[in-house]
Amino acid sequence: MIRPRVSSLIFFTLAGGLQAAPKEGILKVFQTSCIECHGKNDKVKGKVNLLEIHSLDELKKNPDLLGKIVEAIDFEEMPPEDEPQLVPDTRKNFLTNLETLLEESLTETKIYPQTPIRRMTRFQYNNAVTDLFDLKCTVFTLPERMMRNHKNYFKPETEKMAPVVTVGSRPLGKSQMIEPRLAGVTAFPQDLRAEHGYDNQGDHLSLSPLLMESFLKLGQSVIQSLDFGPKRVGIWKTFFAPPSNKEDLPKVVRERLKPLLRKAFRRPVEPSVLDRYSSYVLGQLEKGTDFTSAMKAVSAAVISSPRFLYLYDGASEKDKMGRVDGFDLASRLSFFLWGSLPDNQLLELAESGELLKEEVLTAQLDRMLKDRKIKRFCDSFPSQWLQLERIISSVPDPKKFPQFYFLKYRDSMHMMMEPLLLFETVLIENLPITQLLDSDFTYRSGHLEDTYGKLGTIGKKKKGQVGVLTFHRVPVKDRRNGGIITNAAVMTMTSGPERTQPITRGAWLAGVIFNNPPEPPPANVPALGEKPSKGEEHLTLRERLSMHRERADCRGCHEQIDPLGFALENYNAVGKWREKYENGRDIDMQGTLFRKHAFENITNFKDAILVEKDRFARGLAGHLLSFSLGRELGVADSVILDKIAEASAKDGYRFKYLIREVVKSEPFLTKSNSKKIAKK
Repeated sequence: MIRPRVSSLIFFTLAGGLQAAPKEGILKVFQTSCIECHGKNDKVKGKVNLLEIHSLDELKKNPDLLGKIVEAIDFEEMPPEDEPQLVPDTRKNFLTNLETLLEESLTETKIYPQTPIRRMTRFQYNNAVTDLFDLKCTVFTLPERMMRNHKNYFKPETEKMAPVVTVGSRPLGKSQMIEPRLAGVTAFPQDLRAEHGYDNQGDHLSLSPLLMESFLKLGQSVIQSLDFGPKRVGIWKTFFAPPSNKEDLPKVVRERLKPLLRKAFRRPVEPSVLDRYSSYVLGQLEKGTDFTSAMKAVSAAVISSPRFLYLYDGASEKDKMGRVDGFDLASRLSFFLWGSLPDNQLLELAESGELLKEEVLTAQLDRMLKDRKIKRFCDSFPSQWLQLERIISSVPDPKKFPQFYFLKYRDSMHMMMEPLLLFETVLIENLPITQLLDSDFTYRSGHLEDTYGKLGTIGKKKKGQVGVLTFHRVPVKDRRNGGIITNAAVMTMTSGPERTQPITRGAWLAGVIFNNPPEPPPANVPALGEKPSKGEEHLTLRERLSMHRERADCRGCHEQIDPLGFALENYNAVGKWREKYENGRDIDMQGTLFRKHAFENITNFKDAILVEKDRFARGLAGHLLSFSLGRELGVADSVILDKIAEASAKDGYRFKYLIREVVKSEPFLTKSNSKKIAKK
């Protein structure tokens, strides 16, 4: 979420003829236009009493409140549709005044939220252990990795996506979970997405005593696996293999441990720490343990150490905020883009201080985006951003949508690949992010072609194509098909078993595309049935849902999300195009985006969103920043997102440039004061 939600917080009733107030007149506007709902006669909507604000200085000390007000005006959420509306110039100038005051407030009181000390996710743990020991296999299978790379199609160094790709699909089950891995190693439970973001959010990644014990056992099982040997471990000869008898054993142990500990702990280790680990190995050797076993034992201790498992910034104890050091920056970069430890090049640049130089940071970012480890970013971020895990549990009514099922499988295993391949292509080829909204190409399997209509000549569907799926890059000429917002996977996962769910679709668009999710509905609002009630068979879905807009506590959100959801009504519950409902009524999808862009068809709707591409760039930047920092964004971050979107616009909204601006942003390069971490 970009800013704290406001919903029906600010109830502006500025008359159409009221002129824009200067900054000094903001309080007067509150007095004349807002206190009816926020202070007068003890009426305090949204728990905000504007009568308590007596000066601009008081207001400036409350940036969260200012951020909420700015958001309400910026997204045209207030006033409600049935209240007098603001004259465009009035709204624009009033918003400018509020934004100016907010920037002044943040200049005086700016503190970015502190990312909590957190453990690695199991996805990060898998990657980190793999990279630490240079494993030629994965540690354990990750079901959350929705797409499996077959035939090595992913080559970011070429900056060109292959025209034909072969992938495996997560819903296929065990057949796509079979891959080279360490025998006998069992993964800990999957880390679920936080309500406000991603599975790497710090406030969700605690390390309980029980889980700590599990990590200790996990570390042992990794090292003791029968597959953990010369064939699978890349550093075997340089780390685990016994030295010659003539070598100085204590010296060898220290020389081998020092780079391993440096990489595992993401910074040079203190001599005392190196002594402790070296002494352990030498103690084992004195007891008669062979060299390889002793090095295995200490390796298990390393990957069970809090220094390895925990992610945190070495924050200053004196200042509230300060610039990250080179090692913190290296870790932020690597866990953001590679989901793993920094490599030696990053650590060397961090140690020399060179990584803090803008030109060096830019060069390293370019290198990392072309490295094949960027596949881990593609395996983690887009599926969570798009909430694609929902497609796995989508089960359309087989009687109503028999074409969705073939053999014992579902169309969803093909559907979910299309947006993921689109995302990878836009990233690798550094295309404008607007291609994610309205692409002129897509990837289609023969099965999707047969089901959803021909886009290109890619051959006939192969009957046995259920284990490994072949996708061809094809041009999109009919704009009903291009982009993620009209993708069949999105349409299916935001529908019920028998019908579309415009409210769900609208909420998805608001949260994913604009990073402005609506508040949860009131608990006492009954859900609309899958089938029309008796006497409602002749109504359109829009007419049936009108009852939700009649409630005062529902109206605000529905004014926001209904136009978004109904814009997609031409796509049925499995994403196939339709012109009419089952009762013969025409689909009514027309509406207005943000109360200013009218649309009558899906092409108009896409055009309206493209007019608001700055909002999309800002929203995507917010998602990327939250994912990169492992925390929910606050009001101090919101001003930065405006700058990121503005900078990316100058580079044509190209994806890599947007990521570059996120990495160069102040929140990414800044650390807040944190609690002192005990050395272990």
